[in-house]
Amino acid sequence: MKSHRIAVLQALFVVFLWATSWVFVKIGLKDIPPLTFAGLRYFTAFLILVTVLFFSEAKHEVKQLSKRTWQRLILLGILLYAATQGAVFVALAYLPAVTTNLLMSFSAIGVATLSIFWLAEKPTWMQWGGILLAIAGAMIYFLPVAIPQNQMIGVIAGLIGVTANVISSVLGREINRAEAHHPLVVTVISMGAGSILLLVAGFGIESPPVMSLQGWGIILWLALANTAFAFTLWNHTLRTLTATESSVIGGTMMIWIPILAVLFIGENITGKEIIGLVVTGTGTLIVQLRKRPSQGKPTDK
Repeated sequence: MKSHRIAVLQALFVVFLWATSWVFVKIGLKDIPPLTFAGLRYFTAFLILVTVLFFSEAKHEVKQLSKRTWQRLILLGILLYAATQGAVFVALAYLPAVTTNLLMSFSAIGVATLSIFWLAEKPTWMQWGGILLAIAGAMIYFLPVAIPQNQMIGVIAGLIGVTANVISSVLGREINRAEAHHPLVVTVISMGAGSILLLVAGFGIESPPVMSLQGWGIILWLALANTAFAFTLWNHTLRTLTATESSVIGGTMMIWIPILAVLFIGENITGKEIIGLVVTGTGTLIVQLRKRPSQGKPTDK
């Protein structure tokens, strides 16, 4: 269906924007601590989106939200922004962008598994084969395991980020596929909750940063283009795409991030690592190959 193709293209564009974020984040982390950096990015984006919401008809919906909806949106914000993005920023502070990217790609596997029980979106046998292929690719990339001691914090943060991202992806899909709430409302409330928690954690744990003009420029760009705009568009695509589809489209960052990391921040990738990335990327692509129902929107099974 045309609506599905448009949603896929929109999601791919958002993912490319997010891939460029990793380059900007790696540059910004030279001067800004990770949790504070993440908090400033998402809180600035939240302020932008609150302004947009104020001039939108969707603002009237906020007053009509039930207590349970508020709780679910706040939980989504804690998982998607505070836990997932906070963990990614910490991981990027200790790990190469390519390694963090590979760890986060396993969100697709977690989402495919969790969606079976939560959303009744069952992967096919081919998709299970793709999951196994993705795991094999990760083994090629990491084995023999030789993680430097100073990178262990990054690995732990990455695993926390994967777990939070899996749960938030499925929860976000459940909230958005009902089409009961405007994407802007979903984004504003969830981002507000998550970003405030990130700022509190950053100011409470980390030393205050000395902000340069470049640092503020990176934060403003990430907040406006790569966050406020991108997350709103992403929530819109979740009305059409399944949780597994969205997660695997997000996995295409595995293509962009290594390219951008090599070109702009000077990271190196060995032949073995390239093979591992290709095998994992192929596996996650196979997970995307599920037969869609004939209707314009996915059906609940």
